[in-house]
Amino acid sequence: MQNAKCKIDIYDRTFEFACRVVRLHRASARNATSRPLLSQVLRSGTGIGANLEEAEAGQSKADFIAKVRVALKEARETVYWLRLIGATEIVKPKRIEPLTQEAREIVAILTTIVRNASARPAR
Repeated sequence: MQNAKCKIDIYDRTFEFACRVVRLHRASARNATSRPLLSQVLRSGTGIGANLEEAEAGQSKADFIAKVRVALKEARETVYWLRLIGATEIVKPKRIEPLTQEAREIVAILTTIVRNASARPAR
């Protein structure tokens, strides 16, 4: 039962995270400097959950692992863009920090999913 709860939790967390990224993008002032950075975080931050959903429909264990790895890459990229946006004060660092922390936690969860799925023998 614990695995089922964790499985649902990561899908909910990545969806809510994507919603938060969309709200950040919508509320942020855009200029020639900030526009590309905000677009990057929007793309990568919403791609995490989308790739995770694709993984759930994987045709094999290897396909599942490959798609979760893509979601993990998107999560790592999102951490980078959020750090950059905060460090350059495109958005106030206090506003970015909770999102950055959640992105780091998602990275940790997805890393664990990849490790566990890779370690288990195929059925």
